[in-house]
This record gives sequence, C-alpha cells and structure tokens, in this order.
Amino acid sequence: MRAWYFSENAYPYLPDPATYDSIRVDLPNRNFDPKVGAELYHRYLDEWQQAEDLGLDLMLNEHHQTATNLNPSAAVVLGALSRITKKARILVLGNPIGNRRDPVRVAEEMSMVDNYSRGRLEVGFVRGVPYELSPANSNPVRTADRLWEAHDLILKAWTTHDGPFNWEGRYFNYRQVNIWPRPYQQPRPPVWITATSTAQVAKVADHGHTVATFLTGYDQTKAIFDAYRSQRAANAQATADDRLAYAALVYTGDTDEAGYAGARKLLWYLTANKVAPQWKNPPGYASLKASVALMRGAATAFDRASSLEQCIERGIVFAGNPATVYKQIAKHHAHVGGYGHLLMMGQAGFLEHDETVRGMTNFANEVYPRLKELLITA
Repeated sequence: MRAWYFSENAYPYLPDPATYDSIRVDLPNRNFDPKVGAELYHRYLDEWQQAEDLGLDLMLNEHHQTATNLNPSAAVVLGALSRITKKARILVLGNPIGNRRDPVRVAEEMSMVDNYSRGRLEVGFVRGVPYELSPANSNPVRTADRLWEAHDLILKAWTTHDGPFNWEGRYFNYRQVNIWPRPYQQPRPPVWITATSTAQVAKVADHGHTVATFLTGYDQTKAIFDAYRSQRAANAQATADDRLAYAALVYTGDTDEAGYAGARKLLWYLTANKVAPQWKNPPGYASLKASVALMRGAATAFDRASSLEQCIERGIVFAGNPATVYKQIAKHHAHVGGYGHLLMMGQAGFLEHDETVRGMTNFANEVYPRLKELLITA
C-alpha cells in the first residue's frame, strides 16, 4: 500500500459561522488576510516537503471561491512542489475538467509539471463539485459527459507527436492541437478519476485508470470497488489493488487520547463546510434519483459528521495511537476487499504545524511500515 499525504490548504480564521450563509461561493474575501494567507501557503509547502522526507507521497487538489481550500490553481502548487521535492510521487486529484472550458490548457499544464518533476506526476480528473458551477458560469447539465470528452481530448493531446490534430466534439472544438511540451512520462502520466457512487465506475475500469473515492466509509466504498472489479472481470482483465484508492481523515498520536484530539481538529474539514442550499444541487447537476434523495434530506459525509466516534465507526476517520490506527485501516481494507492507496488528509482547520508534523511522523514511522505489508499478508 502507498500512502499519500493530503492537505486542502484551508484558511480557517473566519468569523462566527452564524454571521454568514456559506463558506463557499459568496463568503466575502475581506475575511482573507493576505499576510496570514501568505504564511499559510509557505507553511503548507513546508509540510509537503516534510511528508516527502518521511517517505510519503504527496496529494493536492483545487477548489474555487472557498475558504476550505486556498488552491484555485493546482498547476501553480504542482509547479512549486515539483521544484522543492525530489523523490515523492505527486498526485493532483484533481483537475475539474467537467467544469473547464479549455481541456487543452490542462493538457499543457500537466505536461509542463510532468517535466518539472522529471516524471513524478499522477494526474487526476474530477467532474467538479456542484458549488463551483455558478462561480465558473458553467452549465450544470451533462458535466459527466463533458468530463469524458475532455478526458479523451487530453489523452490524445498527450500521445500525439506528429503534428496538429483537429478536434470537433460535442462540447469542445479545436482546429490545431499540438501541445508543447509533451509529457516526460511516456506514453503519458498515470490517470486517476474520482467516484463517490457507482455511476461512472465502469468507464474508469474500461480505461484501467485508478479509481479513488473519498469519505465513502465501509459499504459505499465496497460497492464502488466491487463495481470496478466486476467491470474489469467482464472485460477479462484482472484488477490490481494499485488501481483502487481510498481517502480519509487520518491522525496518529502518541496515545489514543492524543490521536483523537488531533482528529477532532481535522473534523473542521467536515463541520465548517456550511453551504447555502442554492449552491448544493444546481438544476441538472445530479441524476433524477440523486436529486430526489437530496430533496428528501439525504445526508452527505459533511452532513453526518456529528462526532468523532461516529466518523471512526463509519470509516471516514482513522485516529488514535499507531496500533489503533493500523487496526482501523486494516479493518476497512478487509471489508472493502483491499486497495493499494491510502489518501490521508493529515491537516485541516486549526491543526497547527507542529501537530500536523507529529501526526504524519507517527503515521510514517509506526503505521506505514505495517501497511506496506498489508497487501502481501492479506
């Protein structure tokens, strides 16, 4: 199993939530202090460097118009990480190509980063969260279809080396596609795609990409991974565990009490996600079935985060001392049938720098060596 250290680079220093309707989209940016923000950017880069020193790989993402994530451009952060790190694989999960107007620009940026990093890049594609369709002035209808057309266009741009090609698609049109630079990794960087339901899993499996799921707990993660394995079997192809990834909040303390205390600070990521109703489900974004469920009050991982104990029980948080964290991960791993990547959110909210480093150090030194053997002995 490979472990990836992940931070969303949050800006938690906000007024009382009772004074605003949403942390996303319309929270006035007067609440952002550039001097504080600049220090946070440098702190977060330092923490990724320390994660590499501990033998962890690195993961980041991007979001827009929100205090939960200070990375509106993953490519910029990737460029910095590519220069200040030397060995770790770097995963972006991901580029919201279902909500982008220019997939060729994404192909160019990722190729450039792949060269900066000398071939250490792993490229994730995501549909994009519903909150960000309005800020991008995008149509919420058929975002999954746009994702797959953009995906096909980007892969062709990466792997075509004999001059321009023309692209006339349903959503994107280009007369001359001939990206410079081409990727460092040949024929292209590895591709990951996220899924929180089984709807798109078959396509991910058909391409042999890594499927990653986030905070889906026990049964939903098993359903997603089983769907991937079933589709691969239908194609007469085996499923390697390195094509399956799970993301959770992870904090490893010296003791259970210290681990739980750190994890409670990580829970800011869930509890602070106050979003106004108009941004949660724009018309046409979700399927009819999903929209009905949401209107009937179906809860998300954010809505259900009432206590640390419940989050641990559901398998969306792994926390405690090293032995406890290992047991929690191993239990989840066995329940869902195995996976080859653990994406560990190790920093969020008011978890301070020394606490963040202590948590990742305990994990890297005491838990990770056992996880590396988990797939061999399972």
